[in-house]
Amino acid sequence: MNATELRPGNYYEDSNELLLVIDILLNKTAMRKMVAKVKVKNVRTGSITEKSYNSGYNVETVRLEKNKMNYLYDDGTSFVFMDQTTYNQIEIAHDKLEWEKQFLKENLEVEIVSYDEEILGINLPAKVALKITHCEPAVRGDTVNKATKEATLETGLKVRVPLFINDGENVLVRTDNAQYDGRAN
Repeated sequence: MNATELRPGNYYEDSNELLLVIDILLNKTAMRKMVAKVKVKNVRTGSITEKSYNSGYNVETVRLEKNKMNYLYDDGTSFVFMDQTTYNQIEIAHDKLEWEKQFLKENLEVEIVSYDEEILGINLPAKVALKITHCEPAVRGDTVNKATKEATLETGLKVRVPLFINDGENVLVRTDNAQYDGRAN
């Protein structure tokens, strides 16, 4: 594919790097070929950079594999996931899932993202229901600041919740910003 045809959300490989297009700006002046300035994220390292390509430059687009799996347990060094249809299990090291581990609880269904048998990470659902293990009781009349208090969830994550939420309740937490989103059924 010509570099000028890239769009946000496309994955491609360049210089043995697997890149995700975040944004692209096409620039054409009267005397020059079109130049594509592409803001990309390295999928393996997470670093974000800008690259420039002339209109004749070709890149190889790639398709990532996404498989639904359930989280089983933490074995101390990695997280273990299982495919519910084939019962195949895979392990992903803790350092690959720094953000995601705050939301992992048993039997949570996630998407495992891989490319050429290399596991790149996981996609979490937009919201996860987690149980509150500890929160301070509400103080009557304490409504100076938005009326929230800190609660610790079963995964160790700390979030701000409304005063009417109590210990033992299940709450929905957004996985993109780790904020309270409502009560869970």
